[in-house]
Amino acid sequence: MNVFTTSAVLLLAASVLSADARAASGKGQTDWNAKAQQELKEALAWKPNVNVAKNVILFLGDGMGPSTVTAARFYMAQSRGRKIEDTAFSWESFPNVALSKTYSVDRMTADSSSTAVAYLCGVKTNFGVVGVNENVRRGDCSNIAGNEVDSILRRSIKANKWAGVVSTTRMTHATPANTYAHVGERKAESSVPDNVIEGNKCKDIASQLIDDNDDIRVLLAGGRREFLPNTEVGGKRKDGRNLIQDWLKKKNDSGLADGEYAYVSRKQELEKVDLNKVQYLFGLFNMNNMKYEYERIAEHIITEPSLAQMTESAIRVLERSEHGYFLLVEGGRIDHGHHEGRAFPALNDTVAFSEAVQKAMDITSEEDTLIVVTADHSLTFTMGGYPSINNPILGLVDEFPGKAPDDGKPMLTLTYSDGPGFDVHHMKNGAEVPRMNLSGSDTTAPDFVQDAGVPRYEVSHGGEDVAIYARGPMSHLFHGVHEQNYIAHVMEYASCVGANQDHCKKPRKKPWCDECAGRGRSAGLRARQGPLTLGFLWALLMLCVT
Repeated sequence: MNVFTTSAVLLLAASVLSADARAASGKGQTDWNAKAQQELKEALAWKPNVNVAKNVILFLGDGMGPSTVTAARFYMAQSRGRKIEDTAFSWESFPNVALSKTYSVDRMTADSSSTAVAYLCGVKTNFGVVGVNENVRRGDCSNIAGNEVDSILRRSIKANKWAGVVSTTRMTHATPANTYAHVGERKAESSVPDNVIEGNKCKDIASQLIDDNDDIRVLLAGGRREFLPNTEVGGKRKDGRNLIQDWLKKKNDSGLADGEYAYVSRKQELEKVDLNKVQYLFGLFNMNNMKYEYERIAEHIITEPSLAQMTESAIRVLERSEHGYFLLVEGGRIDHGHHEGRAFPALNDTVAFSEAVQKAMDITSEEDTLIVVTADHSLTFTMGGYPSINNPILGLVDEFPGKAPDDGKPMLTLTYSDGPGFDVHHMKNGAEVPRMNLSGSDTTAPDFVQDAGVPRYEVSHGGEDVAIYARGPMSHLFHGVHEQNYIAHVMEYASCVGANQDHCKKPRKKPWCDECAGRGRSAGLRARQGPLTLGFLWALLMLCVT
């Protein structure tokens, strides 16, 4: 019996022995036992899926660390009138869960670009660079040549697959950029900053996309300004180029017919595209980043599609590929909400991210599609105090005796270690004052800024490990605590687009249970046990229950 199985038995035994404690909390003993038994049954039925992954979809929740997932789960339960025990994100049904170590080569706490190099390109690198290895330092373009690293998107295209990128950030932002660009400075979105060493040896990120990556089939995001000349309203390019027009001209000159390529800038235009015909789809729905999901809904913004809609549109195009596809989907504004010290938009966008994952689950098969959900990094976002189970997650802690703050003022459940919230809650007329009393304040408002312990212009990233959730072919290879660059290697191995392709031509064993393949909720149990071990496990479980 492996350590995962032993742990499961002990946890189940502990849950039975603590029946009195559960009863005291108002939950019936039968409910919890039944839920645990059902989960156990699914875990025991689970069988590794060793098919070749025709398709790979990587969902990246930018800044979606463990505390964000937990807080957002409570937020989703409360906003939808559900019990927390009956609430889960779409990816929390995936059978395989692991941890990813997010540090970069030169910093304990990484940025979104160095982490993207890791999980997309398969190597760790330095803070702030795009698509290059650790031989390139941030702000230096003198030695880009020879130090470029290809992403799984590029490798997939070389393997005759189709590929796409979807994001709620700018298309040239850190995460999307690392699918196609190579530059020593992540801020070189529309031009290379003057302070970059030998900047003439680097091309800006937007021009790299249009000039060097016209084989990417789907591009849907924000960031239109990076593609337009500064002579047009909102444009940022200093070279006078209109890269959108350049893209359209290249497609037209390639011989594509009308309807086989499309550029869109509004939701309504996207909905008019024939997804069964278009071969190249390019959409930029905002001059800057796309709106937070709550803004899109509350302000009745009809020009921007949701992340779920963009995800579905991308899949509908890419699924027509005979050889399969790779798709990156980024919920990029989770991170932005946190940077601003505002939990509301971060949690709300996490829920929207889950809806996008669910959409992909609904229209793909886990028999041939590997779906990986992970984060690039966390932020210094904490969930504390001792609030009662139904207390508003965005509210003040309803303390009980002996657990209240020493200054007698109520505290927030959600806070940040650093960020703009310090000035909001601890400063008045330029001087530091005692912590503000928030009694009577609307802490659930979208623009409310959470308290912070250290003054800082924005909340910083967190350095803790983040979760990896996976289902589909070879998802069982996510099984423990991994370096972040391991993610790219698993995706390449599963889809036969990188090294280690010997397994790709071997016959596959038929799953012993077709409907059970890829099924199950347990992250730890790997169902590798033979009949004798399974029987022994069952006997132990019956002993625990009786």
